[in-house]
Amino acid sequence: HQRPSGLFVQPKIPEWKWDNITMDFITKLPKMSQGYDTIWVIVDRLTKSAIFTPIRETGSMDKLAKIYLKEVVTRHGIPVSIISDRDPRFASNFWRSLQNALGTRLDMSTAYHPETDGQSERTIP
Repeated sequence: HQRPSGLFVQPKIPEWKWDNITMDFITKLPKMSQGYDTIWVIVDRLTKSAIFTPIRETGSMDKLAKIYLKEVVTRHGIPVSIISDRDPRFASNFWRSLQNALGTRLDMSTAYHPETDGQSERTIP
């Protein structure tokens, strides 16, 4: 028997609008004249307000990150939590693209080599 992955308990009821959102994609739609074949659905868990954004299924993560900043962050602020059923690779790529859109360069250090990231290690007791 394999247990289902994901959330096992019901998430807490949000206290403020757009603090907690869900996102999903409606894919495999007939292609629109602009080439869109997917709808990106982002929903506020408290008010149930939704953003429906047409995108291309093969569109870049950088494009998704820019849409997210424009449609969610600039209008409603940065959410406290995001619930999505996308795989970890999508989340990782989206996070990387979002940081890129914000102008943040993510430089990875090598594990167990404090000389590359010793400052952080020294602050942890």
